[in-house]
Amino acid sequence: MTDAQETAADTSLRTTGGAPPDDVAPAPIPLLEPREGIPPVVTSDDALARVIAAFAAGTGPVAVDAERASGYRYGQRAYLVQLRREGAGSALVDPVGCPDLSGLGTALDGTEWILHAATQDLPCLRDIGMTPTSLFDTELAGRLAGFPRVGLGAMVENVLGYALEKGHSAVDWSTRPLPEPWLRYAALDVELLIDLRDALEKELDRQGKLAWAREEFDAIAAAPPAPPRKDPWRRTSGMHKVRRRRQMAVVRELWTTRDQVAQRRDVSPGKVLGDAAIVEAALALPVDVQALTALPGFGHRMGRRQLEQWQAAVDRAKALPESALPQPGQQPAGPPPPRSWADKDPAAAARLSAARTAVSELAEHLHMPQENLITPDTVRRLCWEPPKNPTPGAVEDALAGYGARNWQIQQVAPLLVRALDATA
Repeated sequence: MTDAQETAADTSLRTTGGAPPDDVAPAPIPLLEPREGIPPVVTSDDALARVIAAFAAGTGPVAVDAERASGYRYGQRAYLVQLRREGAGSALVDPVGCPDLSGLGTALDGTEWILHAATQDLPCLRDIGMTPTSLFDTELAGRLAGFPRVGLGAMVENVLGYALEKGHSAVDWSTRPLPEPWLRYAALDVELLIDLRDALEKELDRQGKLAWAREEFDAIAAAPPAPPRKDPWRRTSGMHKVRRRRQMAVVRELWTTRDQVAQRRDVSPGKVLGDAAIVEAALALPVDVQALTALPGFGHRMGRRQLEQWQAAVDRAKALPESALPQPGQQPAGPPPPRSWADKDPAAAARLSAARTAVSELAEHLHMPQENLITPDTVRRLCWEPPKNPTPGAVEDALAGYGARNWQIQQVAPLLVRALDATA
């Protein structure tokens, strides 16, 4: 980091959330420029081999980012990977031209990866052979350090004093060739990520939270891939309107058909058929294509073949025997919604109220969001079914069983013990 960046970072970290005096005009924030220009996009095995050699020879942590085409393409695959490392500079790698980046992942084995909102990018990076063994998440670090805005642009501006270009985060990154302004935007996403990591590490250390952050980062790096969702069709937006099992079968059949079409065409499912249209068809149970066409979402812009495809899905659901109809969604494991606690278990409601108040006060004292101090679900589970004898050891064991990290247990266990005792 340059002296100017050090000064900007130190000043910002001391004055986060402050404002200049009324008689002092705020200094203009310089727009970040690529230090070495925009690197060429790597699309061949030969070019990839050169990047792998350069990054293997680099020093220190590596900044990593990935761009997806959410809302445009099926799934969450990466369409561009950006990297930067001391001694190697920046690189832009096209996973379409180079679908296997396991060699790059191997070259970076044992190196700390710096990502912003790591859990968003790790699944698509894992799919192309890149998995970190250790990481530093600058978004999570910002949360733990108490920054009110933790988007990458806001963090770079508040901590390092530079403005990032905006406007290309939600574009269709599957476009080929990628426009130069998009590539510029992508390269800048990793330009100062190492500098940001260093400044945040200092701030977390100053606040006595660095060990906490390390625990969080290690947990993210060690987490296994999320298992496939069971009955993903039940997450259709507006599903709460669908009450009857026959209608649920229509949602399931339309959702499954849509997913197959979207996967075959490699487009976002929402571009094939909207959730609202699926729910409308389930509620109406149309008898034929003409009736289907009259429903919202199935208008004149849809071709006859498409309409027949959706009506066939409806008809399949209507023809199912009762035994094959989906059952009403089972309640998720764990406690019921808190709004019903007062009626179902007033003592549990009192425990939850006391625990929430205590957690809120501690989170405010520590200058971090409550959900980063301890997840709301963990608090609910503990209060709904507390240990029979809520000793400090028993509460600590319960929190660990729900996945709380050691630092979280040390911070919240004493106050949760008091909350359980006070409402016993």
